[in-house]
Amino acid sequence: MEPFVKLASTAVPFYKDDVDTDQIIPARFLKGTTKAGLAEKMFYDWRYDEQGNLLPDSPFNAEKHRGSRILVSGNNFGCGSSREHAPWSLTDYGFKAIIAGSFADIFYNNALKNFLLPVALPIPVVQALIRRVEADPSLPIEIDLPAQQVTLPGQGVYSFEINPFRKKCLLEGLDDIAYVMSYLPKIEAFEAARE
Repeated sequence: MEPFVKLASTAVPFYKDDVDTDQIIPARFLKGTTKAGLAEKMFYDWRYDEQGNLLPDSPFNAEKHRGSRILVSGNNFGCGSSREHAPWSLTDYGFKAIIAGSFADIFYNNALKNFLLPVALPIPVVQALIRRVEADPSLPIEIDLPAQQVTLPGQGVYSFEINPFRKKCLLEGLDDIAYVMSYLPKIEAFEAARE
């Protein structure tokens, strides 16, 4: 996987509390077992009408937010079922990070395992950021994973927490299997010594 060190990007403002995984990727699209092609199903009911036409007022369809790699949302993002398709769809769409007031635990861990960085910031900071992004879609946001900081121009620099193991995996581009494989010489030496 591509290491995540620093990210500078614009953002898509989607301020909603309790965004559940069925809103992120509706259950009717969970037949696949690969990540490819899930981008078009992401937030489907927020992006398309009943006939499958794009909704012009959806922030995900707005040209001004095209190419944004950060999603900004409210409290309890990713609640609901534990479907891994939710972070798969978000990363397939192009998101590398989500800034929100808080995250559901299972989603938070699924996101990290899929190289999608969940950043929890105080809700007043998130609300102010949403207003600023809505007023200026070109607002640059910087996320520095080694320093565990988010820089919001004109708003400040904010620290965020992350599990040290997950931080290491993101910085080095390692999924769980690659992390274990990085210890293969030591594992083999241990096994050889036991024989």
